[in-house]
Amino acid sequence: MDNAHLDPASVVIFWGTLLLFFGILGRYFAKRLHQPGVLGELLMGVIVGNVCYTIGMPMMFILRDSSSVFTIIQTMLTGIPLPTAVHAVITEPHYANQVLDALSGSHGSDWLKVAFVVDTFSRYGVIFLLFMVGLESSLAELKKTGREAFQVACLGVLAPIVLGLIALYILLPHIAFSTALFVAATLSATSVGITARVLKDLKKLSTREAKTILGAAMIDDVLGLVILAIVSGMVIHHGVDPLYIGKTLLLALLFFPVALLVGPWLLRRMIVCVGFLEPWEGKLLVSFVFLMCFAWLATLVQMSSIIGAFVAGIILHDGFFESHEHKLKNPQGIKQLMEPLEAVFAPLFFMLIGIQVRLETFLDWHVVMIAVGLVTVAILGKLLSGLGATRRDDRLLIGIGMMPRGEVGLIFASVGKTIGVIPDALFSAIILMVVVTTVLSPMWMRSRYQGVVS
Repeated sequence: MDNAHLDPASVVIFWGTLLLFFGILGRYFAKRLHQPGVLGELLMGVIVGNVCYTIGMPMMFILRDSSSVFTIIQTMLTGIPLPTAVHAVITEPHYANQVLDALSGSHGSDWLKVAFVVDTFSRYGVIFLLFMVGLESSLAELKKTGREAFQVACLGVLAPIVLGLIALYILLPHIAFSTALFVAATLSATSVGITARVLKDLKKLSTREAKTILGAAMIDDVLGLVILAIVSGMVIHHGVDPLYIGKTLLLALLFFPVALLVGPWLLRRMIVCVGFLEPWEGKLLVSFVFLMCFAWLATLVQMSSIIGAFVAGIILHDGFFESHEHKLKNPQGIKQLMEPLEAVFAPLFFMLIGIQVRLETFLDWHVVMIAVGLVTVAILGKLLSGLGATRRDDRLLIGIGMMPRGEVGLIFASVGKTIGVIPDALFSAIILMVVVTTVLSPMWMRSRYQGVVS
C-alpha cells in the first residue's frame, strides 16, 4: 500500500492504541494476581519494550530514548546535521547508531510522530493520576492527622534520603551530587493510592494504624513534591545555588497555601459560568479545566505540573456542586467522571516507563549491586518512619504501610530521566526498587494484620 495515500495519523492511531491495549492487559493480569494495576502496566512495558527491542523494531529504539530524541530534534533545528546531533546527545555509540538508523529510515518521521503523541498522552496520564491521588487526600483529613502522622511522614522522607545518599556514595563514589540527590528524593516517595487500596481491601481503614499511615502518606506526598521541585530546579540550573534554592523553596511553600486559598474562590465562579450545562457536563468541564489550570500554574512557579494536579485534587470535592445538583437523585461524583480519563491515559505513562527499562543493564553485576542497595535502603528507610508513631501503635505495621513507591516513585524516576540526571543503568535499578517495594508491602501488610491486629 502506498504510504502517501494513508492518513498521516494512521500510524499514531495504530501504535498508540496497541500500546494502550498492552497496558490494560498488564493491568488485568496484575489484578488477577491481586497486585496493583500500575505494576502490571509497568511490567508489560518492560516485556514489550525489551522483546521488540531484541527483534530490532526501530520504533522501540525511539521510545527507549524518547527524551534524548526530542533533544536531538531541538538540536537539529539549530542547523546541526542529524548524525552530529545524535552522537552529541547519545554518547553510547551502539545506542546512538540504533537511533540514527531509525530516524534515517523511510519511516523515521512516523516513529517520531508516535513518540511525540505517546509522550504527550502519557504526560496527561500522570497529571490525571496525581489528580486522582489528590482526590483521595482530603484537606480535612490532612488537618486531622495529628502529630504522629506528621512525625511518621518527616521520618519517611528524611531517613530514605539520608540512607540513600550514604548508599549511593558507597556504591558509586564518583556519582554527581545532583544525581545522588535526585535518586535519594525518589527513595522518599510513598504511594498513598496503593496504601489506601490495600487498607480498604483488608477492611482496616478505621484502625489507628491505618489513619496514621494514610495521614502520613498524604503529608509524605506533599513533602516529596516540594523536594522534587527543589531538586529539579537545582539540576536544571546546574549546581547548588543557595539563592535559587531559597527562591524555589519559598515559591513551593507559598504555592500550597495560596492555591488552597484562591482555589475554592475560583471554583465557585467557574461553576456559576457553566450553569447552562447539564450538571454532569458542568462538573466534568469545571474539574478538567480547574485541573489543567493548576497544572499549568505550577509550571509558572518553576514546579512540576504534577504538583499542581495534586493540589487541584486536594481542593476539589463534590460539595462545591451541591447547589447545582440538589434535584438529582444520584449525581455523578468527580471521581466517577474523571476516572475514565485516568484509565485511558495513565497506562501509556507506565508502559512508556517500562519500555525505557533496559534489561541488558542487569548483565553488569555492578548494576545489580546498586539495585540491591537501593531496594535495601528503600525498605529500611520507610520501616524507620514507623518510629514516629506512639508506642501503643504497631510501629512496624506503619513502616510497612509507608513502603510502596508505586506510581509516585515512577513519576519521580521519570522526571529524573527526562531532565537527563538519571542514567539508563541507574534508572533500571530504580524501577526494580519500585517494583519490589510495591509488591512486598501489600503482602507484608496482610500478613502483619492477620498476625497482630485484631
